[in-house]
Amino acid sequence: MGMMPSSERKCRRSPRSPLLPHGHSGGGGDASYCGAVFNLSTTIIGAGIMALPATLKQLGLVPGLIMIVLGAVLTNSSIETILKFSRASRSNTYSGLVADSFGVRGRYLLQVCIVVNNLGLLVVYMIIIGDVLSGSGSSKVHHSGLIEEWLGQHWWTSRAFLMLCTTLFVFTPLISFRQVDSLRYTSAVSVGLAIVFVAITAGIAIAKLANGSVAMPRLMPKLDGVSAFWRLFTTIPVLVTAYICHPNVHPIENELAEPARMRSIVHISLVLCTSVYVATSLFGFLLFGDETMDDVLANFDGDLRIPYSLALNDLVRASYGVHLMLVFPIVFFSLRLNLDGLLFPYSKPIAFDNRRFYSLTASLMGLIFLGANFMPSIWDVFEFTGATAAVSVGFIFPAAVALKDPHGIATNKDKLVSWVMILLALISSTVAMSSEISSMFSLNNGS
Repeated sequence: MGMMPSSERKCRRSPRSPLLPHGHSGGGGDASYCGAVFNLSTTIIGAGIMALPATLKQLGLVPGLIMIVLGAVLTNSSIETILKFSRASRSNTYSGLVADSFGVRGRYLLQVCIVVNNLGLLVVYMIIIGDVLSGSGSSKVHHSGLIEEWLGQHWWTSRAFLMLCTTLFVFTPLISFRQVDSLRYTSAVSVGLAIVFVAITAGIAIAKLANGSVAMPRLMPKLDGVSAFWRLFTTIPVLVTAYICHPNVHPIENELAEPARMRSIVHISLVLCTSVYVATSLFGFLLFGDETMDDVLANFDGDLRIPYSLALNDLVRASYGVHLMLVFPIVFFSLRLNLDGLLFPYSKPIAFDNRRFYSLTASLMGLIFLGANFMPSIWDVFEFTGATAAVSVGFIFPAAVALKDPHGIATNKDKLVSWVMILLALISSTVAMSSEISSMFSLNNGS
């Protein structure tokens, strides 16, 4: 057996899924089909779900719902590309697939994008969890959190203390697992809580429709100038972020008893998540119309003008807060995996190195905790990561692999879809970032 070139050894760590034991690398694991569906669905449904009603406020009901479905279709195409070319290159990680086409530099660039995207998402998750528990003071009006409302204002109901307790007693046990399948039960609960949120929102909307207190929603975008047109593109990062699950596709597939069923798992997960997204967006926009906030959760802190309004508000916020707590470890899993690949590309698998596993885990949690306490605005994070790292991870890298086609398996349809994904990604990202920067300068000049 000949010696591998050094560049090949760099790109193809053994095993290629550094956080997975040898018995699970490349399939042949014991993870169940349902567990994989729940884990992938939990990866998809994160904080982005709460921003989707606001995209309908920007785009209008009809274009907004079309864009949500289109996002699912493009995500399905990009994941199918990843699975197809991974089998041809015998790559068991996303970074290994990119390395097969673009070498070590391509792999490192992908891992940097995944780290930036996931780190930003986890900071956002922790900030929102802090808002749910202790309230938000980012604006002039203080919005009370659940614990603060129930127990009053004390040092032990302060934001920092509650976030510290959440980190120590909720996140720490969950992020200590070394296999994705170990999180299948928490993922099932997380998906269930998302469905509970949709059911409550739908029930409230239907009750208000019945008593005639819901106005007809705006079907098309309100375009009162050129700036309003360009502002429509700022919804793209939110839509892209809502479907990002690509870094977890390989870890989930590697642990499956039947890896060949991964394609079906992706389809079912996307159908489930798209249904949740459409329902959340539709009923959220029906309820609040043009008063829908960037985080629709913030709309659930007042009188909904229906019976048991306060109890329903608390139930909505509590279910969503717990949902995010259970999403957190799934996103953290791929963050740790890819950061380890960046920092220790030649070391043994992290699953077999306790010192590296726990030191990297503790360092990342400390960084996320500090970011959540000092970050001024979660939506600046969302828009930046969505327009840069998320777009690259979700669309540009899969499309680039198909266009490079190192194994000669890409069809004309694959290449056409890849060009469409790259052009849409580049145009929307450029316009979204330009629009966001322009808005920031306008706000600064206005103040």
